Amino acid sequence: MARQHAVKAWMGICLVSFLTACSQGNGFSDLDKFMAETRAKPRGHVEPLPEFKAYEAFSYSAADRRSPFEPPIDVQLTMVDQEPVSDVEPDLDRPREVLENFDLKELSMVGTLSDTSGNLFALIRDNEGGIHRVRTGNYMGQNYGRIIGVNETRVELIEIVPNGRGGWVERPRSLSLDENEG
Repeated sequence: MARQHAVKAWMGICLVSFLTACSQGNGFSDLDKFMAETRAKPRGHVEPLPEFKAYEAFSYSAADRRSPFEPPIDVQLTMVDQEPVSDVEPDLDRPREVLENFDLKELSMVGTLSDTSGNLFALIRDNEGGIHRVRTGNYMGQNYGRIIGVNETRVELIEIVPNGRGGWVERPRSLSLDENEG
């Protein structure tokens, strides 16, 4: 065993002396000269990246117009020469009711009441906070709206609005119970 240690020690000494002998030479002078020349040269200049314009989204604003690839459609104006056929018109001589001063968008149904004979009344709130009791036959809204029906959840009415040709036309509307009130 002592002999093995002696062999290993002798091999270690040989290896260290061999490495020391290799490192003492001036064999790197050409490499040192090249490195010195490279460091002495002026350094290169890298140009900055070009600036790109930000992407601007295109919004197509002619979607509601006729396609340029389709021929135009000829529109025949047949209704211009016709007289208004409807005999519907509002009664301008009757006294206006309080709720006719408000637009229907400003009114909301908040509840119902019934009397002892079973007549059902709707409770309508205006935009000023007032509560009004209405029933079938009353008027409300700025378009001559006459109430034609009242139930627990809805008030049905018919408005009389201009038809755009000098006449009048009836338009059904309704006001539903506002569940968020209360």
